[in-house]
Amino acid sequence: MSILRFMTAGESHGPCLTAILEGLPAGLALNLEAINEDLARRQQGYGRGGRMKIETDRVDVISGVRFGETIGGPITLQVVNKDFSNWTDRMAAFGEPSGPKVTAARPGHADLTGVKKYDRRDVRDILERSSARETTMRVAVGAVCKEFLRALGISITSQVLNIGGVSVAENKAESRQPGRNNSSELNCLDPVAEQNMKKKIDEAKKAGDTLGGIFEVVVHGAPAGLGSHIQWDRRLDAKLAGAMMSIQAIKGVEIGAGFQCANLPGSRIHDEIFLDESGQVYRRTNRAGGLEGGMTNGEDVIVRAAMKPIPTLMTPLHSIDIESRQAVLACKERSDTCAVPAASVVGEAMTAFVFAEAVCDKFGSDAMTDVKAAVRQYRERIGRDW
Repeated sequence: MSILRFMTAGESHGPCLTAILEGLPAGLALNLEAINEDLARRQQGYGRGGRMKIETDRVDVISGVRFGETIGGPITLQVVNKDFSNWTDRMAAFGEPSGPKVTAARPGHADLTGVKKYDRRDVRDILERSSARETTMRVAVGAVCKEFLRALGISITSQVLNIGGVSVAENKAESRQPGRNNSSELNCLDPVAEQNMKKKIDEAKKAGDTLGGIFEVVVHGAPAGLGSHIQWDRRLDAKLAGAMMSIQAIKGVEIGAGFQCANLPGSRIHDEIFLDESGQVYRRTNRAGGLEGGMTNGEDVIVRAAMKPIPTLMTPLHSIDIESRQAVLACKERSDTCAVPAASVVGEAMTAFVFAEAVCDKFGSDAMTDVKAAVRQYRERIGRDW
């Protein structure tokens, strides 16, 4: 079992959302505002819906932290849902149900399969938990993991590369600065592409439609050797792909050159290895995306994810009513036109957790002093010997 783990709980319109993160070392200084900044980044972005105008997510730390430092126990994080006051009749834990049931399942969502699997008669029993609102707590957990990684010289950033078929220029995509997030509304480094993306979002919103896209997460400063080639479930690329695919609406993941590898010969894909004048190893390319044989190789780790358009459309798709078994139009919940920028922040969070887990597995997780010393010694050894 992994040293580091987390679990989330709560419904989209319930009283609160909660996460428990267990396994981080004692002695990690936490910045509460850094966690809240990432929560705010998840809520922002051109194309977000009305829910973001209601909620202003801020985290409460319930356990595991004392006077700004972790103490080794499970860290409990909680975000209150302000909108719950408008949903008490439909989301009460006890009493008799009130308000209409949701019976028109949405194509592309967990609705229909969920009611079958869990034998429910109200789609709300499924959609409340399957909602991407759950990622609020993943971002909170990821922000804590980022603080841990930052203390060890590892940074994680993201950028949006494509929305609805509008892509950034290649030279702009490569202009990211390690350790720094940009402040654009779409988390995009190409101002021209960003304006075209906004036009595309406006058109989709007017049509009652939704848009997907592609984002990229970059890990800078990770030492070579995180992960392992020994067993399938210890390979870091497998863990990263799984973590990304666990995010709602993500349908594809690639690392480095990814799907391009299928189209090019090995001579144009693999990153050749050289020695500089001082005897240090370096590479001129990073098509592997910083991972070889299931392990980091010292280069930046580059992961991209493709997000499908959100299934809740204001111009609903054809579906069935689970109660009457009649043809209907799918139900409408408050929704975003485009949530790719928000998904990029969630992608950062899941990547941060995977890397924090890999660091704890390799260097231990009892005390920050021990972890820092172990990382420092390891960096010195591989820098000296290789």
